[in-house]
Parts: sequence; C-alpha cells; structure tokens
Amino acid sequence: MFELFQNKKSKKFHWNLKARNGQVILTSQGYSSKKGAENGIESVRKNCKDEKCFDMLTAKDGRTYFNLKSGNGQVIGKSQMYKSTSGCRNGIKSVSTNAPTATINDMTA
Repeated sequence: MFELFQNKKSKKFHWNLKARNGQVILTSQGYSSKKGAENGIESVRKNCKDEKCFDMLTAKDGRTYFNLKSGNGQVIGKSQMYKSTSGCRNGIKSVSTNAPTATINDMTA
C-alpha cells in the first residue's frame, strides 16, 4: 500500500510504499504538490517492472539499500537500510511485485 501524506512542517507531500506487514520498503522525496506525489507513485508503478531501474548501494556503515530510478535516471524512491544484500534483494523483489497493484491510502484528506 502507498501512504500519501503531507509533512506538517515543510508542507511537502510524500509517500511511503509499505509491505503487507506494515514495514516501509520505499520512501519518496518531498513534492511541492499532491499531484506531483501522485505522479511519483505512478512512476514507481511503471518503473518497478524494469530491474535496470534499481540501484543497489552500500552505506558507509556497510548496510545495503536501493534506489528506484525513472527512465531518465532521476531517483523516484529510496529504500530502508538492510543488514544483508539478500535482504535488500528481497526488498527490490517486494517493490517489483507489489507496487504495480498497490492501493493508495490518502492521508491528506
């Protein structure tokens, strides 16, 4: 499920993609408009089907994470940190499998 929300301080719109267990697996940047955030969700749905759009990276502390990028190379979403590479790969698989049909919980209303 995508949760669409507005940050009370910055007034920017964000979304989180959550797994069935409620854990956040992908987080967006801040968008100046709700429509921009909704377009970001659609971009995730479109690009998550192409494994070339995922970049798996290693943080300074050795944990792994991934970014999902659009066709033009812009980062659409960033994952949580994983203790293992296999956990990170499972996160990518979860996004690829679940994002295309995930519902949107609009928390801005």
